[in-house]
Amino acid sequence: METHQPFEAADGLRRDVRYLGALLGNVLHEQGGDQLFRIVEGARIAARSRREGEDGAENTLDALLVGLDPTRAAEVAQAFSAYFALVNMAERVQRIRRRREYLRSGTPQPGSLDDVVRRLAASGLPREKVLSVIAGMLVEPVYTAHPTEAIRRTILAKEQRVARLLIDRLQHVEPTPDEEAALTGQLRDEITLMWQTSEHSGVKRTVADEVEHVLFYLTDVVYRVVPALEEAMEAALEAAYGADADDHIASPFVRFGSWVGGDMDGNPNVGPDTIRHTLERQRQLIIDRYISEVRALFGHLSQSRSRVGIDPGVEARCADYRRQMPAVAADIPRRYDDMSYRILLWFCWARLEATLEGEPHAYPSADEFRSDLDLIAASLRRHKGRHAGLLRTTRLARRAATFGFHLATLDIRQDALVHRVVVGSLLEAPGFADAAPETRAETLHAALESEPAPGAVIPPDAASTLAVFHQIARAREAFGPEAVGPYIISMAQGPDDTLAVLYLARRAGLVDAEGAVDLDVAPLFETVPDLESAGETLTTLLDDPLYRAHVADRGDRQIVMLGYSDSSKESGLAASRWALYRAESVLSDAADRAGVELTLFHGRGGTPSRGGSKPRAGILAQPPGVMRGRMRLTEQGEIIHAKYGLRGIALR
Repeated sequence: METHQPFEAADGLRRDVRYLGALLGNVLHEQGGDQLFRIVEGARIAARSRREGEDGAENTLDALLVGLDPTRAAEVAQAFSAYFALVNMAERVQRIRRRREYLRSGTPQPGSLDDVVRRLAASGLPREKVLSVIAGMLVEPVYTAHPTEAIRRTILAKEQRVARLLIDRLQHVEPTPDEEAALTGQLRDEITLMWQTSEHSGVKRTVADEVEHVLFYLTDVVYRVVPALEEAMEAALEAAYGADADDHIASPFVRFGSWVGGDMDGNPNVGPDTIRHTLERQRQLIIDRYISEVRALFGHLSQSRSRVGIDPGVEARCADYRRQMPAVAADIPRRYDDMSYRILLWFCWARLEATLEGEPHAYPSADEFRSDLDLIAASLRRHKGRHAGLLRTTRLARRAATFGFHLATLDIRQDALVHRVVVGSLLEAPGFADAAPETRAETLHAALESEPAPGAVIPPDAASTLAVFHQIARAREAFGPEAVGPYIISMAQGPDDTLAVLYLARRAGLVDAEGAVDLDVAPLFETVPDLESAGETLTTLLDDPLYRAHVADRGDRQIVMLGYSDSSKESGLAASRWALYRAESVLSDAADRAGVELTLFHGRGGTPSRGGSKPRAGILAQPPGVMRGRMRLTEQGEIIHAKYGLRGIALR
C-alpha cells in the first residue's frame, strides 16, 4: 500500500529469516535426524543455485530428491512448508517493524489514517465535511471459507506466538545474553511443537471446522484491534483539525461479516442447522470475551465514593439492578459497598451470563450492555478518571458496538437455479425453471400478490429451502436483527431471480408485523453477460412497484454483489475488469434515479485470477462517485491469514 519507503529495514528481515532458518535447522536435526537435515539443507542450497543459473545445480537437486521413499519425501515437504511459513511470518513482522520506524520518526506512514487525514486537511477540506463523511462511512470485510486454507487452529495459535516473540525481539535493541537465550528458547519450543503437530487432522473437514478457522481471526485478532482503529482515527483527526474533532465520530465505522456456515451454493452440508449452530457459536464466543473483559474491568475499577465522585446515573442503575435482581445483589460482598463501578460491573457480569444461558435478566440487546458501560465511562470522564480506567471502559464499549451479541453478520447464499426449481415445485408449475425470465417474473408477481391456499402442502423437494427462511426468522429473533445479513443470489440473471427470493421468504413466513419481507435480497452478477445487463436488471426491479415497496421497507437501501472470479475465468482479466467497471457505473445511475442508496458488494478473490489485488488499488479503481462511504468486500479464506493473522497487520 505504501507509495515510498524512507526506511531501510531489509537487513532486519534478512536477520530474522537467517535466525528462524537456523532454529528450524536445529529442530530438524533434533527431530528428524542428520539425514533429514542434510537432504533439506542440500535441497535448499541446490534450489537457490539452480535459480541463479549455476551449472549442475539441477542435477544435484534431482539426486537429492528423486527416489525418496514416501515417508521421507513427506518429511522433506513438511520441512519446506515449515520454512516458508516462518519466512512469511518474518515478512509480516517486517511490516510491523517498518510501521514502528514511521511512528518513531513522527512521519505518517503513506496510506495510514494519519497520512490520509493530514492530506485532506492540507487540501483545504473542512473539518465538518470530513466528520460528515466518517459519520456515514461503513467498511465491512466479509470472511469466506476456502478449501486450500485448512490449517488447524492450534497451528495458527502457535504461529501467532512465534510472531509475538519476534516482535518482542524488536523491543530489545541490545538484549542481554539471558534475554536473548530466553527468547530463543521460547521460539525453539514453538517451532518444535509446530513440527510435532500435524497441519491437518486427517479427517474430512466439516463446516464447523471452517467456522472455527474464521472465528479464530475474529476473536483472537480483529476483536483486539477494533478499538485501536477507532482511536487511530480520533488521533488523526485531532492532529489535523484540532482537539475536539473526535466528538462527532460515529461508532463503529467498521463491521464484519461471514459466509462460513451460511453459504449453501454448491455445499449440501450447509443449511438451517449450520446457520443456527454458527450463530450460537459466534454468540457464545463474543459474550465469553465480554465476560472476561468485564471481570478484568471489575478488578481494575476500584474507585471508592469516599475518594472520588461518581455520577448519580451509575448509582441509580445499581439501585435499579438491586431491585430487579435481589439474588445477584445478595451475592455481592459487603466490602464493595463503597465501590459503585464494581457493583454495576457485577450486575453486568450476571446479565451477560444470563444472556449466554437464556435465563431471566438477560440483556435483550448489546445496546443495553453498552448503556451500562457508557454510564461508567461518562462518570469517569467527569470525575478525574481519564487515567483511571476510562480507556479500558471505552474500548469494551467500542467492541460491543462493533460486534454486538452476534460477533459477525452471517450472510446467506444460494444459487438462483435452486430457487427456480423450488418455486416451480411450490407453484406446481413443472416448466417454471426453464421458462423465459419475463414469464417467470409474471408468474412470481401473481404469486406474490395472492396468498397461498389454506393448508397448502409443501412438496418434499421445497421443504429444505423453506426451512432456511424459517431459520433466518428464528435467528433474527434469537440473536438480533444484525445477526443475519443479506440473502445473496448466486448466478442471478434477471429480475425474476430476486422476486423468487421474496416469494420464498413470504411463503416461509419471514415477514415483519406489517407483512413486509424482513430480508435484504442481494443479486450476485458473476458472468460478463450478466454484468453487462446488471444495470437493466436493477432498473427493472426498482421500476417495479412491488419490489420498490420492499426496498422502501428496507430503508431505501439495496445491496448488489459483483463477482470477480467467474468473469475473470470466463473472459480474461481485462474484459472482466472493464465489465465490472461499467456495471458499477450503470448500477449506481439506476439506484440514483430511483432514490435508493446502493451498496456494491465486491466478491474479490485472493489471486489476480480470482479478482484479487491490494485493497487500495481496488478502491481507487472504482468509477468516480460510486462508493459514497460504504464498502463491502469478501476476504477469501486463502489470504485471511496473511491479512489478519497478526494484530499489527490487521490494524494496518
